[in-house]
Amino acid sequence: MSGRPVKRSLTLQGHRTSVSLEDDFWKEFRRLAALSGKPVNQLAAEIDATRGVDIGLASAIRLHVLRALLREAGRTEAGR
Repeated sequence: MSGRPVKRSLTLQGHRTSVSLEDDFWKEFRRLAALSGKPVNQLAAEIDATRGVDIGLASAIRLHVLRALLREAGRTEAGR
């Protein structure tokens, strides 16, 4: 991992907020947003809209990244 979390600024539905994410998670989150053709703020807003009240936004983003990586790994393994 890439060390301590760093505070990142986002705008969700016109409101500024921040999340603390490690560099590796942030880079992967940005890559996933680009792959989907969405700005980072839009992808974060979509994740925010679907997360439960008992999970923080940074945790929800980490889970989104991990699930995406697992899906990609599954496709890679299936392609062997």
